[in-house]
Amino acid sequence: MQVYRDAQQFLLPSQKKGSLQTRIFETCKNSKFIKSNPKHLYALVSSTLKYKPFILKIMKKTKIMEVEKKAKIPEPVMILMIHDLLFSKSKRIQSKQHAWKDAIIRNKPRLESELARMKIKHGVKSLEELIEDDDTPIRWFRTNIIKTNTESLLREFKHLKKVNSISEIEAPGVIYFDKYIPNLFGIHPKEKLTSTDAYKQGRLIIQDRASCFPAQILNPIPGEDKVIDACAAPGNKTTHLACILQNSKRSIVAFEKDNKRVKILRTMCEKAGGLDCITIHHADFTTTRPGDFPEITGMVVDPSCSGSGIFGRAFDEQEEISEEEAREKLVERLEKLSAFQFKIVKHALSFPNVRKVVYSTCSIHDEENEGVVKRLIEDEDVQKQGWKVSKQAD
Repeated sequence: MQVYRDAQQFLLPSQKKGSLQTRIFETCKNSKFIKSNPKHLYALVSSTLKYKPFILKIMKKTKIMEVEKKAKIPEPVMILMIHDLLFSKSKRIQSKQHAWKDAIIRNKPRLESELARMKIKHGVKSLEELIEDDDTPIRWFRTNIIKTNTESLLREFKHLKKVNSISEIEAPGVIYFDKYIPNLFGIHPKEKLTSTDAYKQGRLIIQDRASCFPAQILNPIPGEDKVIDACAAPGNKTTHLACILQNSKRSIVAFEKDNKRVKILRTMCEKAGGLDCITIHHADFTTTRPGDFPEITGMVVDPSCSGSGIFGRAFDEQEEISEEEAREKLVERLEKLSAFQFKIVKHALSFPNVRKVVYSTCSIHDEENEGVVKRLIEDEDVQKQGWKVSKQAD
């Protein structure tokens, strides 16, 4: 519980000058009472401040301060603990047995339910997508051509000056037209997007640039191709496919096995106006029978991965463990993930009339990328089907 006691003061407004990091490190250096590692404090506080507006809404909806009034938990401490329970990588409170921890854990189902409702309401996989003032160098969005066209959309951003390279996005007030993905634009993360009518009405979709490549590489032909998104939630790639296919009726089958995530997927597709084009299957893609989908000609397979390539992921709060132990845990995790990735892509390759499968991850590890592809092209069953890896030029 010490880390929360030490961190709570940094959630409150301060008259001291300097960045949050400077304040924390200087306070830790000069105080005899703060015992926590300043690096851990900074990771905890900076992340909590990002999610604080959402945490306060969740606390208000669940009335947890009233319900646990007898526990006498200071509000800043409660905010920090709820952050760790709902938003940290470990999804657990950093404390051994303690009455305050018990009070929060008693309310865990209600807190998680409220978080799930919030994500469904906004049609996002993670509330991080709604954080305006984040650490990402560029915020990307694309035109949802199901509801509008780029010319009309950009009239709402005419106050932004067009720049010719990503490196010029150093401050708000500029916009970059991506040269690889049609209808994709980059702006400074401090530009307000989620408060615009275009976002609220689904005429623009916030989507990371890298996440746009799978659909663009598949590049299905409207009126000719029918495709599967094998791991569809939250729906960014699915709705991007719908745009490329010009919202052709019943041209996309989207699979999602998780109960909560399928609701997010449905909300996202509905907000984008793509339900005429997209058929959602609440099912595990790996259990499907390929022969039941003779019309499918292409697939996007973006399965669970380590997430090691996501910007900022390495700066999550972590336990202090030895380098050797961390390496052993990583190896074990990558083995499990790559086994599943191999399984799901091999299943995708077995569909009778599929001509093109795009496999993608947000990982930097060879085991999840080239390693999986190498095992696939060496697999006897895959070789019999005649599959080959496309050249980059293709």
